[in-house]
Formats: sequence, C-alpha cells, structure tokens
Amino acid sequence: MARKATAAAAKRKPKSEKAANTAQIRTLAHDLSNALEAILQAAYLLGQSRLEDDPKRWAQLIDSSSQEAARLNREIRKLLRAMSEE
Repeated sequence: MARKATAAAAKRKPKSEKAANTAQIRTLAHDLSNALEAILQAAYLLGQSRLEDDPKRWAQLIDSSSQEAARLNREIRKLLRAMSEE
C-alpha cells in the first residue's frame, strides 16, 4: 500500500511542477504582451509623424518586428491555454 502511495505522489509532483512552470510562462507572456503593446503604440505614432526616408524605414522595421513578436506571443499564450486544459 505504501508503495502505491509513493508512486502516486511521484506522479503528482511533476504535474504540480508542470502547472507551476505553465503559470510562470503565462505570467511572462502577459508581461511581454504589455511591453510589446508599448512598442507597437510608439511604432504607430512614429509612423504617423513626418519622417525622412531612413528614419521612416527604421520606424517600419520596429513596427513590423514588434507585430511579429506580438503574433508569436499570441501563439505561445494559445499553447499555454491548451496545456492548462490537459
């Protein structure tokens, strides 16, 4: 009987570790979303201003790269939701 209890406890531990890791990644993804939102807003505002060619290209690079980072972050959060449903 004690052997079964020990085996059951061993199985539970990784699950709680997995849940803790998932929660930590979820928190990081949320914080990343907040940081990206500020970058996206700044890139948008830069794009609305009258910039010369080179600065305008840099602003476009910031905008496209931050949008791609936001897309990747949404994918990560989608995976985290799926993992937490398991």
